[in-house]
Amino acid sequence: MPKLKTKKSAAKRFRATGSGKILRRKAFKNHLLQHKSTKRKRDLSHLAVVDERDADNVRLMMPYM
Repeated sequence: MPKLKTKKSAAKRFRATGSGKILRRKAFKNHLLQHKSTKRKRDLSHLAVVDERDADNVRLMMPYM
């Protein structure tokens, strides 16, 4: 069997925790930030856990995670 390739776009966006959950960044913190409140921007800075329904697809893109 040949080695499986990692989707590099997924490797840049996701990472795994020690317990095997997958973390992602939150959306809406790229631009147009001046009208968003400081609290909202601060909350968007935290990492979020990928939903369990999507986690299987992410694991397929990153076979060695």
